[in-house]
Amino acid sequence: MGEVKDEKPTRPYHSRVRAESARRTRQAVVVAATELFVARGYTATSLADVAAAAGVARPTVFAAFGSKAALLRQVLDEALAGDDEPIPVAQRPWYRPVWEAESQGAVLDAYADVCTLIGARTARVFETVRRAADGSPETAEVWQTLLRNRRIGARTVVDRLAALGPLRAGSDVERAVDEVWFHNDPAHYGALVHGAGWDERTYRDWLARSMRHALLPD
Repeated sequence: MGEVKDEKPTRPYHSRVRAESARRTRQAVVVAATELFVARGYTATSLADVAAAAGVARPTVFAAFGSKAALLRQVLDEALAGDDEPIPVAQRPWYRPVWEAESQGAVLDAYADVCTLIGARTARVFETVRRAADGSPETAEVWQTLLRNRRIGARTVVDRLAALGPLRAGSDVERAVDEVWFHNDPAHYGALVHGAGWDERTYRDWLARSMRHALLPD
């Protein structure tokens, strides 16, 4: 009988361990970058600063993200989505009530919930990008992408409203998209919750009421 050799650990196991370690490192970097970008500003924060705060070497940060602008985009993506899973916002479970609503008012109520959730996570980060956008082409590009993506989100909501009934008299689709795009700006959350001290429920109710008034028939 031939000699029975000890089985070696499988490569997939080691791959999973390495992948999980890399993911934890990326998450530590994203958390550190978020805090520093908000506290100091994007321009004043270097990759070395982020690496030190995350407890890793600067080359590790560069290897994981490639550039500070790419790291900023990851910070924004995770703030919008709530995690690092590659699932679009509109496909998240917390967005589902917008699709499942059976009346126009319910659509806007559900969307106000979504905007409040996103505002809580992104208002300060969005403001950081807005302030930095005048200082460099790379951040200006990120800012313009945010504006375009908000408009895409607004259009999906208007399409859902139009599928359920008429819009407010005098409000065509493009005008309605403009109005939803205005209302879904996290800056409103920053101004009213962070700045004026509103609680989230008051903000959410104001947002739902404002969108109903702007978009729905009397």
